[in-house]
Amino acid sequence: MARFGASRAKPTWRYAASRRTSHVSDTSTPLRGDGVPNFELPNVGAGPDPFSLAAAASDSDTDAVVLLFQRDYHCGNCRKQVQAIADRYDEFEALNAAVVSVLPEPADRTSEWQDSYDLPFALLADPTAEVSDAYDQPVRFGVLGSLHDLVGRMPVAMVLDVRSGEPVVAYTYEGRLPADRPEIDDLLEAIRALRTD
Repeated sequence: MARFGASRAKPTWRYAASRRTSHVSDTSTPLRGDGVPNFELPNVGAGPDPFSLAAAASDSDTDAVVLLFQRDYHCGNCRKQVQAIADRYDEFEALNAAVVSVLPEPADRTSEWQDSYDLPFALLADPTAEVSDAYDQPVRFGVLGSLHDLVGRMPVAMVLDVRSGEPVVAYTYEGRLPADRPEIDDLLEAIRALRTD
């Protein structure tokens, strides 16, 4: 299966993934461009519900979409990450970037995060982890890791360039450990780098 990016040691600033042939769901299809999978998921945070990547990409006021694939409802590092980004969300908005956090949980459970943190960005419920899997979110420990997201699923952050209306992966950071995440400044720099093209 094609990977959408690179490891922590070498973030990918420009990456063209191979076209994906599988669909995320019956209502989701791969977008054109570099084959970034389109998806629609329930949104319990700010913005439209459901959230559609195609709709976000077609918004002329948005230059980038930052996707944060979280590990699990119980993940303390995931919770810290969304809170830290919420504290600096005005910097993302100033760069015309939308942040989207994807939690592999049902909507009712995901809404508990929104109730606790009042996030100013989209918080999506991915109860079957179909979208996370379509974006190749790593799962470690084989069968055991696939049975419980907190044990196996690793964090991923992506910046999608959507200026053309078709998402293209511009940056990917795959955590090798549960606490391994990009610095917020690195995400902001990846978005700024789009403007120099």
